[in-house]
Amino acid sequence: MLASVVAFAGTLSGTVNNGTTGKPAAGVDVILIQLQGGMQPVATTKTDASGQFSFNDPHLGGAPMLVRVVYRGVNYHEPIPPGKAAANIDVYEPTEKADAFTVPNHAVIVQPRGNELMVGEEYIISNKTTPPVAYYKKDGSFDFTLPQNATFDQASAWGSSGMPVVQGTIDKGKNQMAVAFPFRPGESGIRISYKLPYADNHVTLRNVAHYPSEKLIIAAPPSVQISGTGIVAAGQDQGMAIYTRDNVAANDPIDISISGQGPAAPPEGAVTAPGDESQNPSVNSRTDSGGTDSPTATAIAIPARIDGIKWILVGGFGAIFLLGFGYLLRKPVPAAVTAGAATTVAPTAAPPAAKPAAREAIASLEDQARGGLDALKDSLFRLELRRQAGTLSEDEYAQERARVEKVLHDLVKG
Repeated sequence: MLASVVAFAGTLSGTVNNGTTGKPAAGVDVILIQLQGGMQPVATTKTDASGQFSFNDPHLGGAPMLVRVVYRGVNYHEPIPPGKAAANIDVYEPTEKADAFTVPNHAVIVQPRGNELMVGEEYIISNKTTPPVAYYKKDGSFDFTLPQNATFDQASAWGSSGMPVVQGTIDKGKNQMAVAFPFRPGESGIRISYKLPYADNHVTLRNVAHYPSEKLIIAAPPSVQISGTGIVAAGQDQGMAIYTRDNVAANDPIDISISGQGPAAPPEGAVTAPGDESQNPSVNSRTDSGGTDSPTATAIAIPARIDGIKWILVGGFGAIFLLGFGYLLRKPVPAAVTAGAATTVAPTAAPPAAKPAAREAIASLEDQARGGLDALKDSLFRLELRRQAGTLSEDEYAQERARVEKVLHDLVKG
């Protein structure tokens, strides 16, 4: 491994392809970015007639870097970890046609915290354009509305890398905001977070989405009661009570009644031990946000199918979104059966009993997964301690956190 890193140190070559036309992208600006020290450009070149480019820079090979390709005003990014000597990057023709994407799922996560209610929303964006194009508008590719009396925290977006990137927002007035982010072909998403006053442990959240969605998913701690027209209970997942409503129209106000207290939270800024299953240290790393799609660290949770760790609301308020919730959005939600005013969750059939050899194999895999997760939790804990002690820069912290999250993401996919 070390030999390959040394051999490739200082050099990087690659090709930029136009995913819309299927042809090489010639004459396109390619920028090599050093992540340490605030994403500083260290070299710039252009692709040749074959869409090829190359860099010869001493920074390469020794530390993680980033390649930015600028095409038709849209930034496309490719992470370059040490040892990576080639990078092939797809760019797309941009479109402003609103029908270039759909929103299969829209999620709302709520968490009481004293006299405030923390709220996070995630929109799954699906771009199935043919031929493939990227939906992008400089004055806002995605619009959203904040509820009355909401205090906005942040918006982030994720693309092919799967890692959210904090975005700059465009204030359109009257609680209307937008982000300018390129939605490439495939799946991507938008995350926003804010907080609401939560006097007397009750509030009615009026949620208005600008885009129709096939399913609205609401998640809350089991101690919190959720109700509203068309909202039905759908069991529990990852330690959260799940509610759903199907086929929500664009700009259709949904009043969500929220009451009850959430689980007790540790003091602000406290770092919990790695074995704590209710909280994790905070992460809120920011990177360049101008329509970017580069990796960044946010917050993570372990899906319940691997470990019993509960949902993690970390970092004061900003990092309400979790890797585990992406897993939840993509899995089928149990169908709810209503009878009059009562709502029950349809039971699932018990799986057939496994044979002894199969049970042993499953137990072995579970032990391996649990051991891997324990190691990851220890790594995250040490990262937080080093960050708070000042022995780790913000950029180094973000890169190490992203690396651990990549390992975690690969683990939970299995």
